[in-house]
Amino acid sequence: MAHESTSAIYTAAGANLAIAVAKFVGAFLTGSSAMLAEGVHSVVDTTNQILLLIGMKRSQRPATEKHPFGYGRELYFYAFIVALFIFLGGGAFAVYEGIHKLQHPEPSADAVIYGYHISGFWVNVAILGFSVMAEGYSCFVAMKAFWAEKGQRPPLAAIRRSKDPALFTVLAEDVAALMGLVVALAGVILAHVLDMPSLDGWSSIGIGLILIGMAAFLMVETHGLLIGEAADPELVAAIRAVVRDEPGVHHVNTVLTQHLGPSDVLVNISLDMDDTLSAGQIEAMVARVEAKLKARSPDVTRVFIEVQARASLEAMPETPAPMPA
Repeated sequence: MAHESTSAIYTAAGANLAIAVAKFVGAFLTGSSAMLAEGVHSVVDTTNQILLLIGMKRSQRPATEKHPFGYGRELYFYAFIVALFIFLGGGAFAVYEGIHKLQHPEPSADAVIYGYHISGFWVNVAILGFSVMAEGYSCFVAMKAFWAEKGQRPPLAAIRRSKDPALFTVLAEDVAALMGLVVALAGVILAHVLDMPSLDGWSSIGIGLILIGMAAFLMVETHGLLIGEAADPELVAAIRAVVRDEPGVHHVNTVLTQHLGPSDVLVNISLDMDDTLSAGQIEAMVARVEAKLKARSPDVTRVFIEVQARASLEAMPETPAPMPA
């Protein structure tokens, strides 16, 4: 899904950059707090997409002696940084700006363009309308790529199971951006209709809370990937089935998997083998299993198989947990 992820990121970056310029122009002309918060949010989103592209590029570097398993987790690190940026640069700033606006409420000023006075209300509505269209297109591209990856799973379950943070981060950003635009538009309209400038500040706070909630969700998801998540249960079950069918295998003791990147799965298998097998036969079995697993799933890049008697594993005493300091 690397191509789909990259396409969605480039689309989102271009849309957010255009939207940021439009929002800052609107905030400068009208003094809208919600518009300023939305502008900062769009700048943060653009920066985030650049960080995701950097993470994707760095994660593709080949393995080295210092990092023998490669750099796949670089993407997870950058995705976590993106979540922090959304929290601090987008959400926290929007809440702060909204509180400031509540303390000093002012109606939107008219914009003066080439000597013509244009209602600040209509300037804000026009810019927010353009932003909704641009963000909607970006969200459509991200949703299309995500839908191709998620299969038959419900969307939320697919995000929880996804190992590609670049794709679901862009999708989450776009959804949060659309929600924020709706709140900003409602705040601008209600503040104008009800003649209550404070509603502009409340809408900025609402935008901030949306971003903080989305950032917290992304932090939880990327944190799990960063510290190491197992492969999908379907893949683990398939690995067990492949190994179990091998002649000479008495028992599959354990199957341990870990994602080193979105398409990089490490597999460690412990087997109880027939004691009459020769070293050559075991070597042939290992090569056969590795070839079958990689053919079954291209994401399986490394396979380690160790031969251990089941009885000896069951007889091993359980290591006690360390006492708290």
